[in-house]
Amino acid sequence: MSALPPLPSSPDASSTGPQRGSPVGGFFLDLLIGAATLLGLSLLCSLAWGLWRAFHMGLDAARTGAAPPAAADMAHLLGQPGALTQLLIALVSTGGAALLLYFWRRPANALERTSSLQALRRASTWGWTLLVAACVFAGTSLIGWAARQLGIEPLPTNLPLMEQALANFPVFLVVFAVVLAPAYEELLFRRVLFGRLSAAGRPVLGLVLSSAAFALMHEIPGSSANGPAEILQLWLIYGGMGAAFAWLYRRTGTLWAAIAAHGINNAIALTALVLSGTP
Repeated sequence: MSALPPLPSSPDASSTGPQRGSPVGGFFLDLLIGAATLLGLSLLCSLAWGLWRAFHMGLDAARTGAAPPAAADMAHLLGQPGALTQLLIALVSTGGAALLLYFWRRPANALERTSSLQALRRASTWGWTLLVAACVFAGTSLIGWAARQLGIEPLPTNLPLMEQALANFPVFLVVFAVVLAPAYEELLFRRVLFGRLSAAGRPVLGLVLSSAAFALMHEIPGSSANGPAEILQLWLIYGGMGAAFAWLYRRTGTLWAAIAAHGINNAIALTALVLSGTP
């Protein structure tokens, strides 16, 4: 993957939002804005959930005549948000960051939209999409097999959440994982982050940097019990996925191809989770 083909009918970099200054500087500014927005929205949603829970706990105490919980016990009683709440917080925070960056920093113009619609009508677009999805599945399986031979078996950070959501909210989980998450992640990492450097004539650098950011978002060191070897394996898997989807986006000229390949990959992962015996 040393060379990337040009985007079909790719517009000039100046036509897709703010491009003043260094494109690499713009990339890191986008990344900083996205991370700050994601964290801020996540904290706001968590605070809103906590206030809502505390309010209803107070109402329940008033109805039953019980004494309201002491402040020292409140944090324990509130507990961890459930699976559905966590998925909704992820949807609002990451989706909100993606939409903000897209409309503010890299909105599509009329030429890009026309080019994307033309790409959707080409049979080759969907052939490449299926091929990349198959290669991602094969590559992920090969990396996992090789790691197991070395005694490395990481636990993805989001696996407990996925298992809980699958048991209690299977339909919403399917919509979230196969449709919503691929859409906003591709919008953020491929359209905005990769697309900025790609449009500036630095597609390989964009592929490397956006894929590294994609891998880091999915496995943050210290957020799980995984050791260095396990984290490295997950970074390799997620980074490879990000690189494949970026290549597909540039090769076909439409973000919908990358969204579809991402959705297929998540659908396969969900199917594997169901077949593994999760209730």
